[in-house]
Amino acid sequence: MPIDIDEKNLKHGVLGLVIALVEIIKEALRLQALKRMEGGSLTEEEIDRLGRALMDLDTAIEEIKKEQGISESVKSVRDGLDNIVDELLDKMINPERWDG
Repeated sequence: MPIDIDEKNLKHGVLGLVIALVEIIKEALRLQALKRMEGGSLTEEEIDRLGRALMDLDTAIEEIKKEQGISESVKSVRDGLDNIVDELLDKMINPERWDG
């Protein structure tokens, strides 16, 4: 019996995962940029270039999500990842809840 794979759903799922990971990396880059700005290690020109690059990345991500119709897939992946991180943090903070 052949396996029935819905290629459209598979494509949306994989693309949703990739875009969700790109969003997470972008957020990490934004935090690092803010730390460097606050630390005074960036020139005004570097701050301006970095700001424009992050805005361009935001625009590109939103366009891809809209064009591919994957906004809900990305949100679903992000929500799932957030739940995993929350559970791991809870286990680290409150190990007694998870023992035994």
